[in-house]
Amino acid sequence: MVTLRGREIVLGVTGSIAAYKAAYLLRELVRLGAEVSVVMTEHAQRFVGPLTFRTLSRRPVLTDLFDPGEAAAVEHVALAERAHLIVVAPATAHTLAKAALGLADDFLTTLLLATRAPLLFVPAMDAGMWRHPTVEGHVAALRARGAVVLEPAEGELASGLIGPGRLPEVSEVVEAILGLLAPKRDLSGERILITAGPTREPVDPVRYLSNRSSGKMGYALAAAALRRGAEVTLVSGPTNLAPPPRARVIPVETTEEMREAVLAHLDAATVVIKAAAVADYRPVRPPARKIPGRQEGLAIPLTPTPDILREVGARKGGRFVVGFAAETEGVAASARAKLEAKGADLMVANDVSRPGVGFESDDNEVILLDRWGGVLQLPRMSKLEVADAIFDRILALRSQTPSGVTP
Repeated sequence: MVTLRGREIVLGVTGSIAAYKAAYLLRELVRLGAEVSVVMTEHAQRFVGPLTFRTLSRRPVLTDLFDPGEAAAVEHVALAERAHLIVVAPATAHTLAKAALGLADDFLTTLLLATRAPLLFVPAMDAGMWRHPTVEGHVAALRARGAVVLEPAEGELASGLIGPGRLPEVSEVVEAILGLLAPKRDLSGERILITAGPTREPVDPVRYLSNRSSGKMGYALAAAALRRGAEVTLVSGPTNLAPPPRARVIPVETTEEMREAVLAHLDAATVVIKAAAVADYRPVRPPARKIPGRQEGLAIPLTPTPDILREVGARKGGRFVVGFAAETEGVAASARAKLEAKGADLMVANDVSRPGVGFESDDNEVILLDRWGGVLQLPRMSKLEVADAIFDRILALRSQTPSGVTP
């Protein structure tokens, strides 16, 4: 299972409005077992106080290279030697410039010069700044020297403008860190087809039937598979998530569109993971015009949507097929029945009625049931960890049978 236990990470926080997001990154790194030392610039402290990071890391926060009251007077040397990775998140245009030019006028930039550990910069700034030729030149220089500089996300910025410059999602940053510190390529050669998110079935041009799926579990699976060396095709319903870098993403809206995309790419897949929560019903004949509001006794005839998992199970050949069962009662029994009825090899079941796990949350608590009778109960953990546990289980089950998934 993925872990950063025993890894020493330095988190550099610089003066950006996105500095508060570094606290969420720190929390996730600590959850994965990393030992994290936080270094804050003077301007970063104007956005978030050091106490926040000291509380989350349970370590002193380093802020001043020349504070005689701190034992940190030469800590930049010791920290530079023991760090396995230095992450600067958020990284402002000013910090990128200083790092590229080799300037060292505070604790963080001195540390960047003193260390030989891998460097990961996570930029956050306005779109015009990110696109400025000077910033582009500094980023190119850092990359040429071996540093990893993530691309910022696109969206609404603090200035009110829309464009690239937002700090990437914490999950994306964590995946980059895991790729640098915990490389595992045991899925090399696999071509994994994953569905994620909800589907939407139009009721009229304005309304639709859907569910609460956020797509986080499917996207975590895609990110974990990519990190472990697989090729990934992600068929995604509507979400607010940034697609994992290097995944082939096919956006869809309806269940039928998802079915067509899955079947079109089924032949190339070695593993199919059906993590999407599709709408089970659709209106028979949605009208071309909006239905007037607040009608008494309104009835909308529904018909079942295609059962994509059952169809994949019937056509799986030598592929390994994984399904998901979101239940509210009798979780294990319902999931076992689905596993057998739909021809899957592994069913991932969870109780979505429980708060804090399942739909829309960052955590999950699941039971893995396989068609050979095995049952594995996983404790509550992040969806990134669940994704790795699922792939560990797939590899273990396949290794137990010489011919792959055939017992």
